[in-house]
Amino acid sequence: MIVGYARVSTEDQKLDLQKDALIKAGCEKIFEDHGFSGRNTNRPGFKEVIDFLQKGDVLVVWKLDRLGRGLKQLVNTIEDLGEKGIQFKSLTDNIDTTTASGSLIFGIMAVLAQHERTIIVERTNAGLAAAKRRGILLGRKKKIGAERHDVIKLYEDGKKTIPEIAHILKVSRQTVYNELKRRK
Repeated sequence: MIVGYARVSTEDQKLDLQKDALIKAGCEKIFEDHGFSGRNTNRPGFKEVIDFLQKGDVLVVWKLDRLGRGLKQLVNTIEDLGEKGIQFKSLTDNIDTTTASGSLIFGIMAVLAQHERTIIVERTNAGLAAAKRRGILLGRKKKIGAERHDVIKLYEDGKKTIPEIAHILKVSRQTVYNELKRRK
């Protein structure tokens, strides 16, 4: 079955152009999303079409960015479809995994997405290393800093209970327990 998916980002946009192209491409059923960004992976129409598709079906979109925004997101979605035996076509981008050329183009996109992920990891690691060299503390800020350890001492001296200390410090009891365990 040839199945279409159309999406617009705002409620006041129209789907007419996309739907006309999908009908012309032979789509027997069309799923829609109104007012959802392509970055949003929690789109009701998108979820419906993914749940509806079966092995041997072809998912058709008017343009690749209707399926999703990021290259990684697009590649993952199309790979997931392929693993389920579902083909993919993007009408205006001439991507068609039902053909050898379309599969080649998609393969190149997948390699580029992997390269993009690798570059992002390298940049992130370089940034973290540079911050560390400059003495910038990384990670989550401690909920109970050194200036608040005197309150913990009240528990150790038997003057306050865990719930009382948690209330004083405005943290959970578990945070107090974790701090006590860390101090041992």
